[in-house]
Amino acid sequence: MQAKIDKMEVTFEDQQRINTFSRTNNKVHDLEAQIKAKKKFLEDLEDAGNELMLSDEEVVRFALGDCFLHFEKDQAEERLQTTTDESQADVKKIEAEISDLKDQLKELKVLLYAKFKDSINLEE
Repeated sequence: MQAKIDKMEVTFEDQQRINTFSRTNNKVHDLEAQIKAKKKFLEDLEDAGNELMLSDEEVVRFALGDCFLHFEKDQAEERLQTTTDESQADVKKIEAEISDLKDQLKELKVLLYAKFKDSINLEE
């Protein structure tokens, strides 16, 4: 006995929602990777700050891109703090964006699962 298979019609609007879900989900993963990298960078900045505090030298080398410049210890500490603050602000901004995107994903899941039920898999 052959089971009856209902064919669901996928409208243009449905396809747009599926595509939006996919793009949004990929963006969330990209942003999560960025946060991971920024948090690693913040850990490195914290380590550098600890090393700087322990340093007895008045002039220290400070990395800017691929170059090392000589700064007075106070200037280096200020620059390090500024970089840390900027990176923390970036992390908060990205986290807020991820939160918004996840809300969009939830809304799309509700719409898509309502129509397609078990015929679609939107889970990781």
